[in-house]
Amino acid sequence: MVNNIKSRVLSDQEVIEGIANGSTDELEYLYAAYFPMVFQLVTKNNGSEDDAKDIFQEAVIVLYDRVNSGDFVLSSKLKTFLYSVCRRLWLKRLNKNDRLSFNVQEHEEIVAVENDLLEYQLKEEQFLLMEQSLHLLGEPCQTIISDFYLRNLSMQEICEKFGYTNADNAKTQKYKCLQRLKKLFFG
Repeated sequence: MVNNIKSRVLSDQEVIEGIANGSTDELEYLYAAYFPMVFQLVTKNNGSEDDAKDIFQEAVIVLYDRVNSGDFVLSSKLKTFLYSVCRRLWLKRLNKNDRLSFNVQEHEEIVAVENDLLEYQLKEEQFLLMEQSLHLLGEPCQTIISDFYLRNLSMQEICEKFGYTNADNAKTQKYKCLQRLKKLFFG
């Protein structure tokens, strides 16, 4: 069965469920699918193939422990999670062995991929909410705001496009539209 599972691509959820159910097939799949990236990371940064195997094994144990803790939620791609753990482990080992000239703690924000992904997801949700609010705004406000902020049209160009008597009137309309958009966005 192992050869069968290695020959197909498993979803992250399938791998997590397999690990939770105690299957070794998914662990072997992890090795086949993700070890090459860890090998490259370690060997390009003062390490050997044995170092890469050790680091990858430690990362798989971290994943295994987290999955079996019962409250693990994968907030990124599994590949990203494993890479982040491996990178952190490798940097700590290099620092411990004095093969690294900087302190790992100074670079925690670089390897804290999960935090970056969470922040990205929150911003993505805000952008989606803004997009929905903009659609609810209706016309002409939707176009005025899009023209000004996304297409970088001047107030004079918007004035001419919508037939306002002057740019100040277009500016007043844009202000009113923004107030309505704020109400929709912030509730």
